[in-house]
Amino acid sequence: MVLDFSIIPGIMPALMAGARMTIELAVIAVAIGLVIGSFVGIARVSGNRMVKIIASIYVDFIRGTPLLVQLFLVYFGLPTLIRRPVPAFAAAIAAMGINSGAYVAEIVRAGIQSIDRGQTEAARSLGLTSGQTMRHIIFPQAFRRIIPPLGNEFIAMLKDSSLVSVIALEDLLRKGQVVITRTFRPFEVYTVVALIYLVMTLVISKLVSWSERKLRTVG
Repeated sequence: MVLDFSIIPGIMPALMAGARMTIELAVIAVAIGLVIGSFVGIARVSGNRMVKIIASIYVDFIRGTPLLVQLFLVYFGLPTLIRRPVPAFAAAIAAMGINSGAYVAEIVRAGIQSIDRGQTEAARSLGLTSGQTMRHIIFPQAFRRIIPPLGNEFIAMLKDSSLVSVIALEDLLRKGQVVITRTFRPFEVYTVVALIYLVMTLVISKLVSWSERKLRTVG
């Protein structure tokens, strides 16, 4: 079979629409994950034993089960409990956001624990509460250190978003599959899809590196 890459200009609009959906899913999911993960990460280093146990159960369950299974639980399982269908986009965002939250929680926990305990003791000796110490002293410093792993999490979520194609959400991979049904050119189409993913991840990597240097300069 002769390869025919002349089809690329004609299929690019559809694939770029899918790429936009992929980026949108990843951005929203990681944003939700950052909120969840920040609270859970702080809970993981909390002095409250019950809070630590609950946070650990969440992290262990989410990290110990595949994202695809979590997606099925939300999209196919949840409707049987609430007696109404869950839109594909909402299911994807919920599953990906909750999944990302567990990984971000571990990133945040590691970042907090990397800060010298002497700073906590100094802040407490000045009369700051535990919450004030975490909010004003520890977390801002930890955030600078977790930028690189957060970037890696975003890249991982960008690639994992391809799983939403199984619930017919038209991300980049799903768009590629639709295009293949019209062109019957799977090698050419999947090659372009792979290259688009590569370009997106490289751009994100550069942005993360720039952000890291910027924060280091500010710090």
